[in-house]
Amino acid sequence: MTLTFYNRLALAAAILTFVVIVLGAWVRLTDAGLGCPDWPGCYGELTWPKDEETIAAANARWAERPVETGKAIREMVHRYAATGLGLMVLILAALAWRRREDPRQPVVLPIVLLAVVIFQGMLGMWTVTLLLKPAIVLAHLAGGMLTFSLLVWLFLKTRPARPEPNLLQRRLTWPLTVGLVVLIGQIMLGGWTSTNYAALACPDFPTCMGQWVPETNFSEGFRLWRGVGVDYEGGILDQDARVAIHLTHRVGALVVIAVFAWLLARLFSTPGMRGPAGALTALLTTQITLGILNVVMSLPLWVAVAHNGVAALLLASMVYLLTLSSAPKRPS
Repeated sequence: MTLTFYNRLALAAAILTFVVIVLGAWVRLTDAGLGCPDWPGCYGELTWPKDEETIAAANARWAERPVETGKAIREMVHRYAATGLGLMVLILAALAWRRREDPRQPVVLPIVLLAVVIFQGMLGMWTVTLLLKPAIVLAHLAGGMLTFSLLVWLFLKTRPARPEPNLLQRRLTWPLTVGLVVLIGQIMLGGWTSTNYAALACPDFPTCMGQWVPETNFSEGFRLWRGVGVDYEGGILDQDARVAIHLTHRVGALVVIAVFAWLLARLFSTPGMRGPAGALTALLTTQITLGILNVVMSLPLWVAVAHNGVAALLLASMVYLLTLSSAPKRPS
């Protein structure tokens, strides 16, 4: 088994993780997160109830949540994809341990990835058993983004020929780190907006319900933990709390724009970084446009799913740029 094979396997796992993230957004945005009220099966089935007899039995056992076949299928497709990803990460960790004597082979990173994926599986279970509790759903989203970032990093670290940055490129590490931290914060705010069903709390743009400063309730909007046993499907917050969340996400977008304008100016002025800077500009412009379209078009499914996907691509781009600016010097 060569490092090239390992590198390709890491790339395949990263691509599958992106697919799982997009599927997760699709499941969440179509209200299919509880399409299967149990875990890991679906209404006691390995797949989902298909014939009249099994559907009737499921409806009798889970009377409070009768079978909706479309939602059950979407939820199980997401679970199958996540299971496949878990197996790939397990293989990556096992191969890394087997090749641990090779100085080119990362070992700690694949082991950390495996731990993250295992915890992700637990968060997936709790998402169902705790009835879409926002803090758990947000943690599940964050875990997916972390898994994607780590797999992109693993892929970049195991490339056969890694370019060595020059001095000017190395000076970008600090600005890129600031940009990454700000981006992570905005992704978390976006996840909190989605899990609390606050995406349409302000149905107009750039104002909110025709006002620049509408009524808000930040203490309720950002209360992270509530009682166990509450069904959060559809959200439980009042309008003022949802407006507080939505407006915070908009302000976060302005912070991202300001920080990335500074970062992109640094990138464009650095030789060898203009191509990546152009790609990052395109992704950021697309993401801002999708965010505005989510509001003015009343959250069309394809736009909302794409908004999640582009966020993941922005994160991967930042990981790539950081790797590019901080690659270790080759031994002489």
